Amino acid sequence: MPRFSTRTAALPALATAAALLLCSCSAGAGADGGKAGDGATAAKSGKRLTATLGTAEDSKGPAPAVEGARSGGTVRIANANDYAHLDPQKVYAGESYSTSLLWGRQLTQYQVVDGRPKLVGDLATDTGRSSDGGRTWTYTLKEGIAWEDGRPITSEHVKYGIERTFAPGFELGPTYWPEWLTGSEDRTGAVKKYGGPEDGDLKAIETPDERTIVLHFPEPQSDVPYMAAQSSSSPVRKDKDTGTGYDTHPFASGPYRIVEHKQNQGLTLERNPHWKPDTDPIRHQYADRFEFTFGKKILNTAQEVLNGRGDGADTLSTKSEIPPELYAEAARDPKKKELLVAGSRGAYTQDLYIKNSRVTDPEVRKAIHYLFPREQARQILGGPRLGDFATTLSSPAVVGWKKYDLYPVGPTGDTEKAKEHLARAKTKVDTLTYAYESDAPENDRLAQVLVEAFAKAGIKLVTRPMDKAAFNDQVFRGDAPYDLWMSTNSVDWPTPSTLLPDSYHSKLDALSNSIRYSNPVVDKELERIAGIGDARKKADALIDLERTVMKDVPVVPFLYSAVTQFRGANVGGAAVHPIYGSIAAADLYLKKP
Repeated sequence: MPRFSTRTAALPALATAAALLLCSCSAGAGADGGKAGDGATAAKSGKRLTATLGTAEDSKGPAPAVEGARSGGTVRIANANDYAHLDPQKVYAGESYSTSLLWGRQLTQYQVVDGRPKLVGDLATDTGRSSDGGRTWTYTLKEGIAWEDGRPITSEHVKYGIERTFAPGFELGPTYWPEWLTGSEDRTGAVKKYGGPEDGDLKAIETPDERTIVLHFPEPQSDVPYMAAQSSSSPVRKDKDTGTGYDTHPFASGPYRIVEHKQNQGLTLERNPHWKPDTDPIRHQYADRFEFTFGKKILNTAQEVLNGRGDGADTLSTKSEIPPELYAEAARDPKKKELLVAGSRGAYTQDLYIKNSRVTDPEVRKAIHYLFPREQARQILGGPRLGDFATTLSSPAVVGWKKYDLYPVGPTGDTEKAKEHLARAKTKVDTLTYAYESDAPENDRLAQVLVEAFAKAGIKLVTRPMDKAAFNDQVFRGDAPYDLWMSTNSVDWPTPSTLLPDSYHSKLDALSNSIRYSNPVVDKELERIAGIGDARKKADALIDLERTVMKDVPVVPFLYSAVTQFRGANVGGAAVHPIYGSIAAADLYLKKP
């Protein structure tokens, strides 16, 4: 069963975009990263850049070389905050996934060539082989894969890592393995069926030999190859499992190992001598070291990087976007413009959410769709660099996505069209309530623009500013007295299977189905689709169903999200990862070591 933090999160001021990259969800596949320039984003609304499934041949190492890359030196990564979790079974955020590829490996992972993602075998020889209608999946581990002490990584280590997701303390990580392996609707039920690695052998996972792992599911699971790329699919060695200590210093299987971690101060990585590039189609080992620092204000870091002061030329941030007060100047200066790194945030969209249990008439929701001033809203929050206008619920990045626009409207809205729908409504509405986070002046200005837009159609929009903690605690309650709010929406991997099923079934609680959407036809179809064992057929069925959902206008699509980050002049290989939505650390190198 889905968790609130994995699906929807309150939309903070987009200009203070550091928070966007810290969202507790894994981004889906997106458009190719690139240099910022004319304000256009890489997430074009007809461009298909979904993650394809690679072959066994694609899964062989080494990773495709980064053009112009050199070896040596220390890459410096300055992030405002330390990582909440390094334990692979607890990691559940896009940038954390991406950066942890430096020291951790999974059964599968995304190979990125020229900005295009392809899912390939990482520790495994391929993306998995299914049988029994998708109920059984088999993986074979590559020869020569090893831990940082040189000992081989075995199927038992992968099994133990997955078993840890059942244990106490791992509730905040992805819960798909417990739910899928036991056939439970939620993690609580899964734990009741199987307590965890200390309670005995999990029969649903077989390890007939050191290189073979077989996963048995009670129901068909078509998306196992994608789930196998999440950090929770990482191997863990029982003799190195230090409990809570593993969350700050996990044992390495990737090209780098952690040599020091001072929480909230710094993290230092050095080359792992036992990592073999010919087994790894994903990662590189260009730099000698990575030195992370935490706690410095991102504005100060960005100024040093853009001006090349101190260590700025060798520095970047993998978490934060360029501060808005520096963007305009950097975009005008040719030298600084070269240091901007733009790309899609992955399969994220930003939407105006409508509480369907309060705004019950579809005609009123259609009127809201026509009243929403997209152009003004985007300009207030940061301009075109934030993303392209959306017309669909899912992002162009997900497998099977189809472009559609059920209720075409210009970027400035259409008041007359809105009035027509209000006139048809069986339930007359003259007042609506808009809740928002009041932590930035941009959000206050946006609220005022919405007030003015709705007033043109005779609707009084009552605004309810609140701080972030209060917003998350209050707005997502089922009985919360708020009609509208801005929010982000994403999937846990680049297929649609964690969107409608995890947010739009009427049986879901308010933390998952926060808008309280309910349509018996949709419920029935979701239950039918759940039994489809073929990934592509399942994706196609969900995308087709999405159009049925959107006829009800449960939300108003706003943006296909994009990011603009920054790098030092000496940092090469910096590009936004098309899956994880932030600069990919595993491709970085120094132009002058």
